[in-house]
Amino acid sequence: MASLYTPLHVAAARAVGGDPKVEAPPRPELGDFAVGCFALAKARGTNPAQLAKELAAAFQPDEWLASATAAGPFVNFRANRAHAFGWIVQAALRGELLPRTLGAGQTICIDYGSPNISKHLAYHHIRGTTIGHSLAQSFRALGYRVVAINFLGDWGTTHGMVLAAYEKWGAPGLTIDTLNDLYVRFRAEVPDAEDQGRAYLKRLEAGDPQATAMWQRFRDVSWAEFEDVYRILGIHYDDLNGEAFFWRDADRIVDKLRADKMLVESEGAQVVELPGEKTPILLLTKDGTTLYATRDVAAAEFRERTYHPTRSLYVVDRGQSLHFRQLFKLLVKMGYDWARVCEHVPYGLVRVGGKKTGTRLGNVVLMREVFAIAEDEVRAKIAEVNPTLPADVVATVARQVGIGAVVFANLAPQRDKDIDFDLDKAVSLDGDSGPYLQYSHARCASIIRKANEPEAGDIDFALLAHDAEWAVARKLLEFPDAVVRATAACEPHTICHYLLELSADFSRWYTLGNSDASLRVLVDDAPVRRARLALVRAVQAVLREGLSLLGIAAPDQM
Repeated sequence: MASLYTPLHVAAARAVGGDPKVEAPPRPELGDFAVGCFALAKARGTNPAQLAKELAAAFQPDEWLASATAAGPFVNFRANRAHAFGWIVQAALRGELLPRTLGAGQTICIDYGSPNISKHLAYHHIRGTTIGHSLAQSFRALGYRVVAINFLGDWGTTHGMVLAAYEKWGAPGLTIDTLNDLYVRFRAEVPDAEDQGRAYLKRLEAGDPQATAMWQRFRDVSWAEFEDVYRILGIHYDDLNGEAFFWRDADRIVDKLRADKMLVESEGAQVVELPGEKTPILLLTKDGTTLYATRDVAAAEFRERTYHPTRSLYVVDRGQSLHFRQLFKLLVKMGYDWARVCEHVPYGLVRVGGKKTGTRLGNVVLMREVFAIAEDEVRAKIAEVNPTLPADVVATVARQVGIGAVVFANLAPQRDKDIDFDLDKAVSLDGDSGPYLQYSHARCASIIRKANEPEAGDIDFALLAHDAEWAVARKLLEFPDAVVRATAACEPHTICHYLLELSADFSRWYTLGNSDASLRVLVDDAPVRRARLALVRAVQAVLREGLSLLGIAAPDQM
């Protein structure tokens, strides 16, 4: 279904009446917009194909639509191209293609990233981080109030283990590397690591000043490292309340569950049984320490009380699907009507070299290391393709393109698919890659620089008469639909694939001039050149915004 966020789609819907879907016909030669008559025919008690014929026969051209024809149960419309070109180009240049007020008065909470402190920000963290950031950018572009949340994993048995390891062995300097090494060593060398970790957590929860001070140092060191990587990605969080912020609510939550006769004992632990679930959800261990489910309940309450979200999204890998299903059922059982706004946004695993990475496995690939390697790979490619670029420009562009390549490689596949990271494919300037999109944007910028002409106000868009030019304009018209669908389904890959299609349509049009000089953008005919340059500027504007929604820079040179 195409959106009704452009006047052309609205005109097509109005010509049929009711509240119809407006979509693209299966083949461009059939028309520009297709409206099915099924629902309207049912309401009128008539045949859809017959109704389509009647509506097409009664159609009167207007400023937006030039003609209508019936094709079975569909009415296919052709746009008034000259008028449509003018609106599409100007809307793109003014940033008015997207429905900027769609989310007015609505709040979206997005919990994403959320690494554990005292561990590296490893490459396997990037998928959730980039998906969450792209969703935040996209919702903001549609006028929603977005609360970006980093629910730091800064409490629990894991951190008790690191504290116990530090007390046992110490470390030469306090860095994220030494903290991570302590954790890996403790799990490998201490037979009762879990028990010792829980014992240290109990000390923390009892307010032990030495344990608390040490924990705070570990958190500060970890956040400084995380923040550096987030800065590279252009990510800013609005809410940094991690698990430690909420553990003190555990007694209140447990007391409520006990008073409501929901809490039962199971093998010494405190649990709640849930409808449709074979296993209960654990709230307290047998030794009385909190679990992350307890803290998640407190965090959900806090977000509802503080932000009143329209949707509360948890961008967490699909391995946590059971946890979130149980969490949301628990919130419903507790009588929270607002639990319906909570959504788990699961994503597939990231594999490097065919293997899942993880701190516990000791085979970590660091996120910043991948960025550095990608940057080096891209620097060499740029120097080969454009050897005249100054060294400082090459350095800047290499970083933008290297990071963009890695981000795009994680966003382009469907969210629920596992992905095998292939660096060579990711940094390619050809094919379905981030650098290809960035190169398309840079090509637009290069054409505009070469023209060296100010934006013209007197443009005759009727001069854009080639079908390849109209194909580009039609693709620009699909931008709002792509972004709205991406946010509705929490699928950034929708935007990725839209931008690839736009770049392909632009390339097909632009390269026509290689075999026919009259079809070049920078032709001698000044009025035609102005019209074609306006279309190039529109493509550049949409590529730039589309890339920004993905969290990717749009360099002007490559």
